[in-house]
Amino acid sequence: MLHWKALTSVRESLHAAPLIDAVAHSVLCQAPREALATLDSVLHHGLLTRDDLVTMFAALPARFRPLLALVDPSAGSGSETFMRLLLRTMGVAYETQVYLEGVGYVDFVVDGWLIIECDSKEFHEGWEKQMQDRERDIAAARLGFVTVRPLAKDIFGDQASVRQALEQVIAALGPRFVDARRSQFSRNRRGAAVK
Repeated sequence: MLHWKALTSVRESLHAAPLIDAVAHSVLCQAPREALATLDSVLHHGLLTRDDLVTMFAALPARFRPLLALVDPSAGSGSETFMRLLLRTMGVAYETQVYLEGVGYVDFVVDGWLIIECDSKEFHEGWEKQMQDRERDIAAARLGFVTVRPLAKDIFGDQASVRQALEQVIAALGPRFVDARRSQFSRNRRGAAVK
C-alpha cells in the first residue's frame, strides 16, 4: 500500500519519507502486535526516541494511542514482543532482560523462577550457539531456575500451543518453587530469631 501523506511536520525529501512517518504508516497498516514489535524495535535500536513516538502518536488517529503505553524498548526481537504480550494475557508476573550472574541476560524471568528464552534460527543456529545455550541453561539451573526455549516460529505462528505449554510448566513446577521460597523464608526468619 502506498502512502503519500506526511503525518508529521518533518520534511526531508520528496522521494523518501522521514523515519517517523514511515513508522507511523507501519502502525496504520499492521495489526496491533506487529505494530508493537515495530515500535519496540525502533526504540531498542535507538532509531527514534520515546518523545518521537509521542509526537508520532499525536498525529495518528486516537484509537492507536493505547499502543504507546505498551511499547518496551527492552525487546530485542519481534518474538520477544509477542512473548511479552502473551505473558501479559496470562496474568503472570514477569521481568524482561534480567541479568543473572554466571548466565548473562535472559529474555524473561516469570514468577521469579522460570526463564523464557525466545529462540530463532538466526541467533541460535549451529552447534556453537547450541552449546552456549546449553551451558547457560545449566548455569541457570544451578541458580535454581528452569529454562524453556519456545521457538520464534511457534511464538509467531502457534501462540495457543506456546501458551498451553507455558501454563502446563507453571502449573506443574510453580507450586514447588513457591513452597521452596516459603521454606527458605521460614529458615531465614528462624535464623534471624535465633541470633
